[in-house]
Amino acid sequence: MLRRRCLAWIGYLAVIALPAYAADAPALLLANVYRPGMPLADYWVSEKYDGVRGYWDGRTLRTRGGETVAAPAWFTAGWPDTPMDGELWAGRGRFSQAQSTTRMQVPDNAAWRSIRFMVFDLPQHGGSFDERLPVLNALVQRIDQPWVQAVPQKRVASDAALQALLQRTVRAGGEGLMLHRGASLYRSGRSDDLIKVKTHEDTEARVVAHLPGKGKHTGRLGALLVEMPGGQRFKLGAGFSDAQRIDPPPVGSWVTYRFRGTHDGGLPRFASFVRVRDDLPPR
Repeated sequence: MLRRRCLAWIGYLAVIALPAYAADAPALLLANVYRPGMPLADYWVSEKYDGVRGYWDGRTLRTRGGETVAAPAWFTAGWPDTPMDGELWAGRGRFSQAQSTTRMQVPDNAAWRSIRFMVFDLPQHGGSFDERLPVLNALVQRIDQPWVQAVPQKRVASDAALQALLQRTVRAGGEGLMLHRGASLYRSGRSDDLIKVKTHEDTEARVVAHLPGKGKHTGRLGALLVEMPGGQRFKLGAGFSDAQRIDPPPVGSWVTYRFRGTHDGGLPRFASFVRVRDDLPPR
């Protein structure tokens, strides 16, 4: 059966229309990547939590892609009608647990007891982040639930201090840091108002096709053909386990990949598969 599947992959490279996200996805603030020399005095700094982006629209908890999160009733009981942006987080190094818990159609109470909603912004407030921050902290305090926490924010004075904090965070099991411009309004899309700081670069692409393997990978996945949000395509062939090559991420799904810089044309250098992003809807 596996060989028949691989044969079916051959020639499956037709152009597929792949919209970036669902039409009803929340209009979220997205991050650019840190560049040395940025004016750090303008930013607040927090840990980057490796979980599932969660958006509370005042009635429903949703993913970045717009899908409803089937959280237990007790988890969101008493939450205000104020929209909140945050991360559904199971702890450092537990992304898979957060993802599997939040994608369940029938919530598992025991699993949800390990999830925290780390709130980092108020999308509908209208003021600058400097002004939103104390309102956010007061709102979370009024909710008064241990699984709802305001993300701690601090200032750093220099790139050296930022890098030292990054290394301490990563050594302790964290994913990285986030910079949030104090003077910025909440605006959807990717900008320097929000910056991610990591020891490596990573981002998402959508799977367009499965490419059959050769040599030691004959009869299973050789590489994924993936499409970046801007429409460029490339082969992603590194980073897969044997199990993933036998049962690869489905066509239409989103995957995260790690890379080291880009070529002149914008394609990533040394790209390597990290994981499937089940919180983003397939198309």
